[in-house]
Amino acid sequence: MCGIVAYVGHREAAPLIIKGLKRLEYRGYDSSGISLLNGNGLKVYKKKGKVADLEAELKDKPLHATIGIGHTRWATHGEPNDINAHPHYSQGQNLAIIHNGIIENYASIKQSLINKGYTFESETDTEVLINFIEDIKKHKGCTTEEAVRLALLKVEGAYAIVIIDKDHPNQLIAARKGSPLVIGIGKDEFFFASDATPIIEYTKEVVYLDDLEIAVVSNGELVVKNLENIETGAFIQTVEMELESIEKGGFEHFMLKEIYEQPKSIGDCMRGRLNVGTSHIQLGGLINHLEKLSKAKRIIFIACGTSWHAGLVGEYLFEELARINVEVEYASEFRYRNPIIKEGDFVIAISQSGETADTMAALELAKQRGATILGICNVVGSSISRLTEAGVYTHAGPEIGVASTKAFTAQVTVLAMIAIATAKQKGTINDDVYRRLLSELAAIPTKIEDILANIDEIKDIAKLFTFASNFIFLGRGINFPVALEGALKLKEISYIHAEGYPAAEMKHGPIALIDEDMPVVFIATKDSSYEKVVSNIQEVKARKGRVIAVINEGDETLKAMVDFAIEIPESHEMVSPLLTSIPLQLLSYYIAVLRGRNVDQPRNLAKSVTVE
Repeated sequence: MCGIVAYVGHREAAPLIIKGLKRLEYRGYDSSGISLLNGNGLKVYKKKGKVADLEAELKDKPLHATIGIGHTRWATHGEPNDINAHPHYSQGQNLAIIHNGIIENYASIKQSLINKGYTFESETDTEVLINFIEDIKKHKGCTTEEAVRLALLKVEGAYAIVIIDKDHPNQLIAARKGSPLVIGIGKDEFFFASDATPIIEYTKEVVYLDDLEIAVVSNGELVVKNLENIETGAFIQTVEMELESIEKGGFEHFMLKEIYEQPKSIGDCMRGRLNVGTSHIQLGGLINHLEKLSKAKRIIFIACGTSWHAGLVGEYLFEELARINVEVEYASEFRYRNPIIKEGDFVIAISQSGETADTMAALELAKQRGATILGICNVVGSSISRLTEAGVYTHAGPEIGVASTKAFTAQVTVLAMIAIATAKQKGTINDDVYRRLLSELAAIPTKIEDILANIDEIKDIAKLFTFASNFIFLGRGINFPVALEGALKLKEISYIHAEGYPAAEMKHGPIALIDEDMPVVFIATKDSSYEKVVSNIQEVKARKGRVIAVINEGDETLKAMVDFAIEIPESHEMVSPLLTSIPLQLLSYYIAVLRGRNVDQPRNLAKSVTVE
């Protein structure tokens, strides 16, 4: 969950690394640091706080260097402070390391090193690892590269590391297991990063390092080996990301930009796949699995956070349209019990980054049990996309804001397309329903544009509830997961306590919370549960609750009944979450801004959860 940047070549390393760390700050932002190798030796500078704090600390420092490593941290071992920030020196200060991940057996290694006379400044597992490497190098009389390999054979856990060696001013050593690492290939220069965003300004030619691989750049050459010391080769790919996609583009925050990008991101998700004119869905990533999927007895979606909510929407889609039994599992729980997986089951991972540690581990378990494993993710070349047998990219583009918005709607769009295609293949929907669903899905981007063009009501509601202490979000049917997602968004970025429930469950407990100070958000569009939701709203109003309702345009009955109404266009019930989620994203955003929160980097959170 930390951000790694490193460089060796002919450019000034420090400004390049600092710029890269700013682009990776969504991965962690409680401290940062940089190590440079130049005529003054191997120097480490680090600082608690944002990358801007580090940048201020670096003023007047001797930063000229063409090789360096940098890191922005989301704390695991040790509180956020200057000492625990990365990079970390080895005890002899001949080596420095940056690390994303957790070394699980660090305590036993640390004790062994203490017994040999090593001392430690920080509380981190990372400082243990670099001293372990130094100790092996010293006692084996081997190269740093070989010491890294031998150390990694003995450590347990996850890591993406880059190491700089004082005695080799043109060499960087990197390795990964369970945490992402990409290498950019330039002309006589190399870039290392946790993802491609710091790299694309300089090159689009990249190598995605695989698990249990070590990459060594030395004197202008890249060599990739496995832990058995066998060269595996470097498979160079071209990144299609554009630089402007990771800039704010005039918006105050990335989150707002990404909310407004949803007509485009959903359109990009459907482009080349959905054709209303020919009544056709073509999902190239599943072309060899669709028939088998249509015959599946059970589908298990595994995901975390917002992606889990998308999976819940997928459950309604597949059960309603394709009549396939679906279970939605938290990846973190799925992997730590003894799940029943049968031959013929499909396990589908949903992840924005494609690097979520718990989801990857759950996939590995499902694969061992004989399930067909598929992936739905956003990042091309990610670990999940390489681990799964097949899958579908969402093509949402880079999502920098930590609170997911466009990734959620892109995931739901993909799930809708797969469910519709599966239902057509299976024959559980007729041609008329099939064509209508395609038409309704294709119309979503334009309808979202209509919502985004009329947000004054949402801004006014946000002003009234800026200082609320609690919120309840309620929905039924396919919009129950949207209530969960709305509550999560508000919690994430405003720090207001919020809970999502099925509306019918309100009277089984949550109704006790209702009073004149409790804002209750209902998703109350005209669908199969409409009359029931109206009854639930009346129950809240009878107890003096303040009701905010997302309703369809022209619904004068509900508009007169509730305290505040947010109107959205009508749509088919099966695709309605793509519309109902938009006002909830905006409401959360404007409340958080009015409360003075950093909506792009909310406290304690990071974008890509690559550790357990």
